[in-house]
Amino acid sequence: LASEALQQDPVAQRLAALEGEERALPHELLRLGLFSQLEYVPKMIDEGITVDFDGTSGVQPQGINVPMSYTVAYTSFGVRCIIGPNIPNNAGSLEVIRVSAPEGCILNAQRPAAVNIRHVMGQMLPDAVYGCLGQILPEKVPAEGTSSLWNLLASGQWDDRSAESFMMMSFNSGGAGARPGQDGLSATAFPSGVRNMPVEINEVVSPLVFWRKEFRPDSGGDGEFRGGLGQVVELGHRSDGEFLFSATYERVKFPARGRHGGKNGMTGRLTFDDGTVLPAKGNTIVPAGRRLIIEFPGGGGLGDPDRRDHLARQRDHRLGYVTGTQTEDR
Repeated sequence: LASEALQQDPVAQRLAALEGEERALPHELLRLGLFSQLEYVPKMIDEGITVDFDGTSGVQPQGINVPMSYTVAYTSFGVRCIIGPNIPNNAGSLEVIRVSAPEGCILNAQRPAAVNIRHVMGQMLPDAVYGCLGQILPEKVPAEGTSSLWNLLASGQWDDRSAESFMMMSFNSGGAGARPGQDGLSATAFPSGVRNMPVEINEVVSPLVFWRKEFRPDSGGDGEFRGGLGQVVELGHRSDGEFLFSATYERVKFPARGRHGGKNGMTGRLTFDDGTVLPAKGNTIVPAGRRLIIEFPGGGGLGDPDRRDHLARQRDHRLGYVTGTQTEDR
């Protein structure tokens, strides 16, 4: 009886229905940052879908490596977002999704590999899945987004006269990819579901001041449906002391790609207020008197920009989401 129930699972039935359209999806390649690349080949099989990450880069000395359990979770999540998204997760709906990655690659890290910032790679996996499923279900798949969280992590001393130290952690994100029928969400975490706290709380528990926190105009890729906007954060020490900032960012070299004719989102970047460009991974000392500017990436656009509704463009300009680079009367 249990076996029969699993065979009748709606997710398994929907995957089976796709077999007649295409049994093996073309190879996809996603390059990320400076350290790694993902190679993946989802294949439709008799009992469901297999996502094979054979060819992915090896384990790295940095902590961006991903344990297999994390890889399976985020890959399966990407499949379920498109196929049977309203069906609760259970043994039947997850059994038909199989994920494999060679031992020792960045997505199947073995002890003692460093995995403390595994989200940098792991949260990109739904985008990898969308890139393949979009070839057979184009009407259901969003454009790429920032995906990996852009958390703010700073530490140091309260001031030059005190030995008391602080550490401030703030969850943040750039723009999500445009969705079928809707613009992408701005400054919203996906696939992570974390929410941030008000900056006023961060300013109470640390000596840092958020001088600016606002949407980043033009950062969302143009399209029939616009990519979500990133944001701009300007951070400084209230007593002009120095502090340490730890960056663990993606989408700084390769942008979130648009889909079906939509344009790419803007890449992110990290600078001082004098324009000095800073590394997107690693620790940076912010000197006394300097401010740190974090420009978050935008999501990719979806569909031909010429098909965007004129009233939607007017609203974008009125609210400052878009400037003259994406013309109002296009």
